[in-house]
Amino acid sequence: MNLSFQKLFYAIATAFLLFAILVFAKSILIPLSIALLLSFILLPLTKRFEKWKIAKTLSAFLTIFTVILIIGGVTYFFSTQVINVAQEFTHFQDKVIRAFADVTLFINKHVSFMENLEKGELFNRMKGWLTDSRGFLVSKTVSNSATFIAGLLATIVFTFLFLIYRKGLTKAFLAFSPESKREKVLKMFKSVQQVGQKYLFGMVILTVIIGLANSIGLLIIGIDNPFLFGFLGAALAIIPYIGTTMGAVIPVIYAFVSFDSIWMAVAVAILFWAVQLVSDNFITPRIVGGSININALTAILSLIVGAVLWGIAGMILFLPFAAMLKVVCEEYEELKPIALLIGNKNYQENDGSNKFVNKWVDKIKDWLAKFHIPSKKVKNATHKPTNKEV
Repeated sequence: MNLSFQKLFYAIATAFLLFAILVFAKSILIPLSIALLLSFILLPLTKRFEKWKIAKTLSAFLTIFTVILIIGGVTYFFSTQVINVAQEFTHFQDKVIRAFADVTLFINKHVSFMENLEKGELFNRMKGWLTDSRGFLVSKTVSNSATFIAGLLATIVFTFLFLIYRKGLTKAFLAFSPESKREKVLKMFKSVQQVGQKYLFGMVILTVIIGLANSIGLLIIGIDNPFLFGFLGAALAIIPYIGTTMGAVIPVIYAFVSFDSIWMAVAVAILFWAVQLVSDNFITPRIVGGSININALTAILSLIVGAVLWGIAGMILFLPFAAMLKVVCEEYEELKPIALLIGNKNYQENDGSNKFVNKWVDKIKDWLAKFHIPSKKVKNATHKPTNKEV
């Protein structure tokens, strides 16, 4: 075995250069990345408009306009609930501070890290700290809102341009490869596009299903503004692993401070846990499972690296990008080891760690299969098939 320090140095230098570009150019790369994924999922709609003999530019414009109308309708639907929550914010804030003060006093009683600590004094100090920080929070909110609006406008423009110039961009990238291999490279591009398209389309459907399940459950429990909290939890579930917890914490805290009984918060927590359990074992594998063919280690690393480099946007974007990187690496002999590290083909052996969960999942599937009604009646055993049936 020979170790080439020159190749190792080039690999490390390339990795550092890539990370530096991702950090320093994130203000332009984040809108570009989001626009690229959006163009993948909006491409079928644009092609539909083009089949109706509509010009390419107008088709892209109608596609973007349709998406804006849908987002505007969803925003208008939740606006009344957002206003109701905002009106209750002061009362909600006092209850949160009071609950936090109770927890602090309970801990101080058993640990005793501060002497002569009283609830009233602690409450007033915390409320004063929030009041003093309000100006900073407002200025920070205004700054973040301006950045968000600028990024949103850039994303819309980039998506529009990707939809218009998609054929020209494809030909330009194909020109970098030898003419004898362009057909294979084009097939790779289509595979990358299908991975992003299936993932995003699956996540939209999954968000709607989980949001409806959460909302109906919260409505039955008796939580105010159930659709707002239900779909908020479903939207945050897009962030792998930690998004589900973030989406459940907000309604649990709201239920805890809005009702005198702690059992309301427990019921909300159980609801989100049950919905997520069903989603992870039955819904997600069927809707999204086939599009993201990477192992859990790669998914967690993508989440961490994305959070460090691009924040929340990176936590959402780096998972489908890892799946796309796997597709690209599979087409090059030198990069196939990276594809094996990213993919899950080498990690599909059953080590028995999930045997208990799989056992109960199989039992539930068998129980549901008993209620399956066949679409056609079974023919009699004496029936002889005709030549056409054969």
